[in-house]
Amino acid sequence: MGLWWGRALDAARIDAAELRADYTRQRRIVARYRPSAYLATRLLVRPEHLPHLLAVTAFMHLSDTLLDSGPRPERAAAFARWATQVREGMAGGTVEHPDLRALVHTMTVHPPLRAYVTDFLAAAPADLDFAGFATEADYQSYVDAYVLPAFMLIAGLLTGEDTPAGYREACRTYIDGSQRLDFANDLAEDLAEGRLNLPQETLDAYAVTRADLESARDTPGTRALLAHVLGQARQSLAAGRPLADLVPPEGRPLFRAMIGIEDLTAEAAQAKGAALLRGPARPPLPRTLKLLFSERARAKRSAVTTTETETGTGTVGSRSGARP
Repeated sequence: MGLWWGRALDAARIDAAELRADYTRQRRIVARYRPSAYLATRLLVRPEHLPHLLAVTAFMHLSDTLLDSGPRPERAAAFARWATQVREGMAGGTVEHPDLRALVHTMTVHPPLRAYVTDFLAAAPADLDFAGFATEADYQSYVDAYVLPAFMLIAGLLTGEDTPAGYREACRTYIDGSQRLDFANDLAEDLAEGRLNLPQETLDAYAVTRADLESARDTPGTRALLAHVLGQARQSLAAGRPLADLVPPEGRPLFRAMIGIEDLTAEAAQAKGAALLRGPARPPLPRTLKLLFSERARAKRSAVTTTETETGTGTVGSRSGARP
């Protein structure tokens, strides 16, 4: 266990050896499946919040894996068992599953999270019967039914008890862009697993067939289709930028970084063009690191300014020079 991680567990007052091991396992899960998000979280989230945010992120990923992996009856049964264990843990029962103990503990530390977990468990079975989207309206219904409740697990944890006006709507705008980007960027992987996540009416509008996408055909139609979907994603991401101003100050660097990484990913995907049908684009590492360390430096300047203001040692010049 790294020294920094041990300090984060200490700051979060996670003392029991078994529980520390549970949180450490969740950290490794997030680091494996989404390294950019993991690095952003490590650099930009305060130590006392870090284990809890990683536990919630891992729960989202593990839940999604259960919903997507295997024949429908097996997926339904596996998720039902998973959800039952979560609800029993929320009711005060013993949690046997090692990947759920951290989540249940986090809910005891952050009670408002319980409502978001309850909403997610009720919404998640909608993904079991996913069979693609006939229309844009079908996609929008999917975002409302499943994608937004999933994102609210993290968004709800970061905002705490005092949810500002317009927060859920801003989350909806942002996650629409993020989901569109994921669906476009992961086309090759999703098609290999038998899933087409773009609306059929959108394919029809560009005279593109599923076979064109599965065969990774570089045609004017496939290029125009991908440009359209990525353009939609970038538009929603841009409209979702005010989300970062609605969370408490300590959460803003992470939200700004999340949107920035999505922008870099969308830019890389657009540059890849029809080659996206053979594999996803990745945000360039140097620009990603520059973004993350810039947000980290900005957060440190803001923290220093806040401390100076609270202690009365700051000046008007110093306060105006470091903006949150």
